[in-house]
Amino acid sequence: MPLDGKGSFAEYVCSTEDALALKPARLTFEQAATVPLAAFTALQGLRDKGKIQAGQKVLINGASGGIGTFAVQIAKSFGTEVTGVCSTRNLELVRSIGADHVIDYTREDFTQKDQRYDLIFDTVGNLSISGCERALSPDGICSVAGFTTMSHLFGVMLFGGAKVGMMETASSNKKDLLFLKELLEAGKIVPVIDKQYPLSETAEAIRYLETGRACGKVVIKVI
Repeated sequence: MPLDGKGSFAEYVCSTEDALALKPARLTFEQAATVPLAAFTALQGLRDKGKIQAGQKVLINGASGGIGTFAVQIAKSFGTEVTGVCSTRNLELVRSIGADHVIDYTREDFTQKDQRYDLIFDTVGNLSISGCERALSPDGICSVAGFTTMSHLFGVMLFGGAKVGMMETASSNKKDLLFLKELLEAGKIVPVIDKQYPLSETAEAIRYLETGRACGKVVIKVI
C-alpha cells in the first residue's frame, strides 16, 4: 500500500521504501488502493482533531462516502457508539459496516433533535456552526473534514471556536499506514468500493465522482 503518487493516474509510480507497507493478504489490490488518502483523513480527523475516546457517542455526517465509510468503521474500532448520517438509499450500507444508528438526512435534521454527541465528524462540510454546537455535548467537538463552499470553509475557520473546527490536511505517514493495516488485517475495516473503472476511462470515473452519488470509493483499475 503506497503513500506516494497522490493526484496521479498511471500504470507505475516511483516511491521510497519508507512510504510503503505490505498489502494485507485478505485485501485485493483494488481494496488496498482505497486506503490512502480517505482512511488517513478518517483516522486523523477522529483521533487527532476529534480526540476520540472509547464509550463516546460519535456521529459521522456523510457516512456512506469515501471518507465516511472508513470513519464509521474506525470509530467503531475505538469502542464508540456510532451514528451515521446518509441518504435513504444508503441506510442499509451504513448499517452493514457497523453503525449502531442511522439517520436519513432527507427526512430528519439531527441538529434539531434532543440527542447530543461527544464527537461529530463532518465529512461533507454542509453543517452550520450553530447546528453543530446545538447537537454537541458540553465538552463535545465537531471535526470538519470537507466543505461545500469557500464561504462555509472560511466560516468554520473564523467562527468555529473551540467546539467546531477544520481538521488539518491529512498527513500520509508510515505509522498510521501500519495502524490501518492492522485494522484491515483484523477485519475491523473493510473497504467499500462503489465502482471500478479501467485506466482508459479515468475521465468517466471523475465525472461519476462529481455527481456526489458515489458510495464508498471509486477505483481506477490498471488492467
